[in-house]
Formats: sequence, structure tokens, C-alpha cells
Amino acid sequence: MTQSLKAPAITQEITEEMIALYDEYTHLSLDRRKFLDSLAKVTGSVASATAAAALMSANAQAQPVIAADDARVETAEIAWGGATGELSGYFVRPAGASGPLPGVIVVHENRGLNDHIRDVARRMALEGFVALAPDFLSPVGGTPADEDVARSLFRELDPAETAANGAATVEFLIGHEATNGHVGAIGFCWGGGTVNAIAVASGDLMAAVPYYGVQPPAAEAATIKARMMLHYAGLDSRINAGIDDFVAALKAAGVDYQMFVYEGANHAFNNDTAEARYDPEAASLAWQRTVDFLHETLD
Repeated sequence: MTQSLKAPAITQEITEEMIALYDEYTHLSLDRRKFLDSLAKVTGSVASATAAAALMSANAQAQPVIAADDARVETAEIAWGGATGELSGYFVRPAGASGPLPGVIVVHENRGLNDHIRDVARRMALEGFVALAPDFLSPVGGTPADEDVARSLFRELDPAETAANGAATVEFLIGHEATNGHVGAIGFCWGGGTVNAIAVASGDLMAAVPYYGVQPPAAEAATIKARMMLHYAGLDSRINAGIDDFVAALKAAGVDYQMFVYEGANHAFNNDTAEARYDPEAASLAWQRTVDFLHETLD
């Protein structure tokens, strides 16, 4: 099923050309100096380029939606066995839960397990789930404080090993006493692609919700057992180039899927710490659809 939402136009003085440059810098091969040089040519000055880059990047100092010490949640830093060694992560459940709840793996963007993703995990817990946000940089020492350093570490990860670690995390959460044995996964950006890969690797994952994630090779779709809910940004040409082949493969394999395209929204529209790309209307609707879908599948 495919639906589209018309989102409001971006009102900041940030153009799609600027966002495309930022996307190339954060996801592809453009280094920071070349990025700022190219951005300066678009904006007209180094000062304007620096200001635009700040608007497009995530604000590490942004206030969380759910505070880390919110009494409504119980949190812990935990470790478990992955496919290639020990993994660490952030575990959250509603305080005083009277019984086991569905489990949801929350997969971070390409900056690693940071405060924003911990906040998203707390939000998920308050929706009635046991949330686990793994640090998929655990095999290379864990997420560093410097986001540029964190981004560079992703190049050291083996995609197959990452998917296997995700599948191991599914099994860990299935067997955890706090869950009902039903596990889904939600991920954003790099995490969206990783959720797709986990759905391919794990036959026990029941629900997969990738936000603007790179699609796996179409031939691998036949192995997916999970129900899928795909969220895409209408202006995200890099990621959206793979939609048609992936959807055709899902249909051919008989995978139960839904797809939503948020027209006028940019890549990373859900990240409320990135002022220029965050789209509150698209983010709110996608979140509610996600929560409803996860409850429908995992309760």
C-alpha cells in the first residue's frame, strides 16, 4: 500500500542544493573542507556556509522530548552477546510495567548511539514497549563523542556482520524476561538501512520500520518474514532511487508491507535536533503510524 502526504514547504533559508551537499558530506564521500567550500559557493560566503551547515546539522545540545531522568521510564546501559562479540546499548521500559511488553530495537543514524537516539528509545518505551537502542559501533570501540569521528568509524563496519549483530539482538530481546517474545525494529537513515538488513537476516523479526533507509538488494527481499512499514521523504532523491526495485521485490515475495512518502519533506525529517530538515507534521504522522503498526503486529 502506498500513500503520500503533502508536507509544508521548508521556510528556512536553506535550499535543496544545500541539503544535497550536506547529504553528500554526511553519507557519501565529500570531506568537510570540500563540503564547506562547495557550500560557500552556493551561499555566497564562508560565514553564510557555516551558518547554513549549523542549521542542517543535528544539535547535540538540543533538549530531549523525554528527559533521561524522567520517572516514567526505567533505563540502563546493558551488554549482550552479538554475532561477532559483545554489544552494548541503552535499555528502556515503562516504569512499573505490570507484565511483559513487546520489544522494539531502535537503530541509530550514522552518528552512532547518541543522546537523540536515547531520547527516541525513551519515547518508544512510553508508547508501551521495551526499547533497546544498540550501539552498532561496539565492534570498533563504541560511539565516540565527536560526531565526525563517529561517522568515519562506520566505514570500518562490515555490513554482513552488522546485520548478523542485529539478528543476534533480535534473539536477545525475544528471550528477555521483560518482553512478550515479539520483537520489531525501527531505524533512521543509516539505521533505516540497517533495519532493512536485519529484516533480511532475521526470520524472527516480526515488524520492521525503516525511515528513509537504503534498500537491500532486491533479490534478498524473498527472505524477509517481518511485516514492513516504509517511510520515505519526498525530496530524498538519493534514497528514493531504490524504491521501485525494492517494492517490486517485496510484492513478488508476498511480503506484507506498507509504504508512505512524505512529499515536501527532506531526508532525516524525523530528527527534531536538526532544525532545517526536521518536518514536524511528517514526523508526527509517521510516528503515530509506526506506533500503531508496532502495537498491531507485536501485542
